[in-house]
Amino acid sequence: MPFFLLVVCGGIAWEAIERFSAPPAVAGLTMILVASIGIIINSLSAWLFFKGNKNDLNIRGAYLHMAADAAVSLGVVVAAIAMIFTGWFWLDPVITLIIIAVIMIGTWSLLRESIQLALSAVPSHIDMSAVADYLQQLPGVTGIHDLHIWGMSTTESALTVHLIMPNGYPGDVFMDDLAQSLKSRFSIAHSTLQMEQGTLNHACVLHQNDSNNH
Repeated sequence: MPFFLLVVCGGIAWEAIERFSAPPAVAGLTMILVASIGIIINSLSAWLFFKGNKNDLNIRGAYLHMAADAAVSLGVVVAAIAMIFTGWFWLDPVITLIIIAVIMIGTWSLLRESIQLALSAVPSHIDMSAVADYLQQLPGVTGIHDLHIWGMSTTESALTVHLIMPNGYPGDVFMDDLAQSLKSRFSIAHSTLQMEQGTLNHACVLHQNDSNNH
């Protein structure tokens, strides 16, 4: 979705630039009427998606699409009114380029998060250092390693970690409470926890030169 929006914006921008050399006359009243309808429909649609756009990448994409359409329609109305009273038809491509700039700024963050999800990167809303500090401060935990966090979908994240606990397995209640705490504190819905007593050196293959506090 974000890549498609950027491609479309590029095509529209190219056409707008070409229209600077010979801006055509436009039917102002027709533009205002049609664009006003678009503002109402797209604004209502964007409002419906607004509540969930921060937690779901797909919903955010739909929200940005509707909001962008509403912005485009508003720009058309403004340009049409100005052209009716001034005859400055070059305002049409100017407004188009301004709207495209606004859309691309909003779409860039969406594209970045999509790439992070595809590459199994740490989700932007999760502070990995804060998670590591929290795990290291748990009762009975003397160190951690092999901590990995990634996005499973647009709404769910996963975690795997090795906990060094010299006193051994703390019990199912501890495990259940920790999993629930990771979910409520850091929005990590799926956690895989491995306990070790620290009698052997289990170095993470991704961090061969690091110590046990990863």
